[in-house]
Amino acid sequence: VGPKKEVAECKEKFASSVDPTVSQSFMLDRVFNPEGKSLPPLRGFKYSSWSPLGCDANGRCLLAALTMDNRLTIHANLNRLQWVQLVDLTEIYGERLYEASYQLSKADTPRGELGDFPEFQRRHSMQTPVRMEWSGICTTQQVKHNNECWDVGSVLLAVLFENSNIAVWQFQLPFLGKESITSCNTIESGINSPSVLSWWEYEHNNRKMSGLIVGSAFGPVKILPVNLKAVKGYFTLRQPVVLWQEMDQLPVHSIKCIPLYHPYQKCSCSLVVAARGPYVFWCLLLISKAGLNVHNSHVTGLHSLPIVSMTADKQNGTVYTCSSDGKARQLIPIFTDVALKFEHQLIKLSEVFGSVRTHGIAVSPCGAYLAVITTEGMTNGLHPVNKNYQVQFVTLKTFEEAAAQLLESSVQNLFRQVDLTDLVRWKILKDKHIPQFLQEALDKKIESCGSTYFWRFKLFLLRILYQSMQKAPSEVMWRPSHEDAKILISDSPGMGSTEDDQEEGTSKQANKQSLCDTGKGMDIDDPADDSLPQSSDVGGREPMEEKLLEIQAQIEAVEMHLTREHMKRVLGEVYLHTWITENTSIPTRGVCDFLMSDDGYDDRTARVLIGHILKKMNKQTFPEHCSLCKEILPFTDRKQAVCSNGHIWLRCFLTYQSCQSMVYRRCLLHDSIARHPTPEDPEWIKRLLQGPCTFCDSPVF
Repeated sequence: VGPKKEVAECKEKFASSVDPTVSQSFMLDRVFNPEGKSLPPLRGFKYSSWSPLGCDANGRCLLAALTMDNRLTIHANLNRLQWVQLVDLTEIYGERLYEASYQLSKADTPRGELGDFPEFQRRHSMQTPVRMEWSGICTTQQVKHNNECWDVGSVLLAVLFENSNIAVWQFQLPFLGKESITSCNTIESGINSPSVLSWWEYEHNNRKMSGLIVGSAFGPVKILPVNLKAVKGYFTLRQPVVLWQEMDQLPVHSIKCIPLYHPYQKCSCSLVVAARGPYVFWCLLLISKAGLNVHNSHVTGLHSLPIVSMTADKQNGTVYTCSSDGKARQLIPIFTDVALKFEHQLIKLSEVFGSVRTHGIAVSPCGAYLAVITTEGMTNGLHPVNKNYQVQFVTLKTFEEAAAQLLESSVQNLFRQVDLTDLVRWKILKDKHIPQFLQEALDKKIESCGSTYFWRFKLFLLRILYQSMQKAPSEVMWRPSHEDAKILISDSPGMGSTEDDQEEGTSKQANKQSLCDTGKGMDIDDPADDSLPQSSDVGGREPMEEKLLEIQAQIEAVEMHLTREHMKRVLGEVYLHTWITENTSIPTRGVCDFLMSDDGYDDRTARVLIGHILKKMNKQTFPEHCSLCKEILPFTDRKQAVCSNGHIWLRCFLTYQSCQSMVYRRCLLHDSIARHPTPEDPEWIKRLLQGPCTFCDSPVF
């Protein structure tokens, strides 16, 4: 809010002021006094917001976090299990305000000095975030040096401040840090005591419209237009739209915007729901020839206490609310000729978790799970001494519903539907077989469509089935082994063991037996009876081993099919982006020979493509060479390359190049490895290296 020395002097002046309205307001406000002296320290987070998928360098989400001391930062999961702070927006915004003398526009009249308490409050309130929300990913156009236009993805972050201003940050994707900030515009909302913020995004006739929904602690809700330049296909409102204007002292706690399709009006519409006290306020917005139609009302009789949390399933428009007494409600929108109505039913969490108090709920991206934060409720009319916060999960879909949604999915990405695949995984692990209806439906999809998504889904099912069939380890994996790994080497090969050796071996065997006896869950039979269970178990073991071998063979066949399909894609990129006899770093000849090496593989598309590529290569082979001994690396295996001197290099699953460095990337499920892009790589190879895992759709770290 000003130079450090001047701020310290002002704080001392206000704290020791004779006027109690100044001194007490200053001492009790944690925005001015984050250290708080005798008050408890400000640790933890006020609010957090996840960006859409595809915003960081790995194609995953960014996390905007607002701390208790009002600092807004953005974090990214750049390496596996490692979160890094990319930028401190509070610091950057403060610098911008300092350069502009704390005036939002040149037309603003100069304010007082920092020594005036109202000015001191104003400068703090214009930098104290209340909420922040991410928009969807939009496309901006940039011009290259040769006047060629190219599309660049960008995302917006709206930050609502205490003084009702909204800062809209625009970030270029992938977001890497301060250098990725494109612009920052400040909007005056004109709402007193703002409490919550949400993006309104609406698509009409292939035109994307956007705005910001702001709610007040006094009750009103309205949509503000957001004017952005250079955003392709982006439109906004001409003027603010008031959704609820009554100052009824019901604070707006949470706002959700859900895009839906109106079956009677035959057009897309937007449903805005807001939690106001114990009620749910809803507003249906749709654009017709007459303009923007607004229908609104309240849903009452849901909770006896104020709603503490609200979430929405954007797949079907279902809204979930909860109050602190352990009761949750499911609201299902049903369209009528004019607007809509809600059917709601009670979810008694106490029947599932016992007596609990609820603090928050969230629904998973595809609506498979409801996550609930709970603490212990009252026992015999008494509150618990300590609060133990837990995150509980409630399934909202059956296995059959999850499987049907995966089969009919328009996303066609397993990683983006991980909550649905988790339900399927649990069912197969429990029953130890893939249901017949799912196998038949998947085989039909593969025959009719042939999309690699269904092959990846099949691979996922086979891997889970294989895992369910495997015998659980009898020993705890982390416990160190007590077996002696030393081997006694006799003086001569033909020499028998002495008495001492026999005694030593006997004592070791006895010690080992006693150690095994003390181990938990270990069944030790007498040595004399060892032959009996072995002979009786042979009949039971063989079918299981045969079943495992059969599943393993199916897994390898599906993996090989997916590998060949990706090889065809890589060869297509090579053909499109290379000149005649041009040497690329991709082992093109090796990939071609590998595809044609199997006599049983007869793909006309692959043969035609390989014929064109070999004609372009003009008898050139361009083999890879080992960086240690300069010998040729033959392409005989899709996973690794071995030179004649025995040096082994792992192959990149995205480009099939050998990773001849100590640093490489792995997919999230550790399926495959990929190399890092290098500065000399052309754009099309860098684009290939940005792809997800070809087996499980996971991003690569």
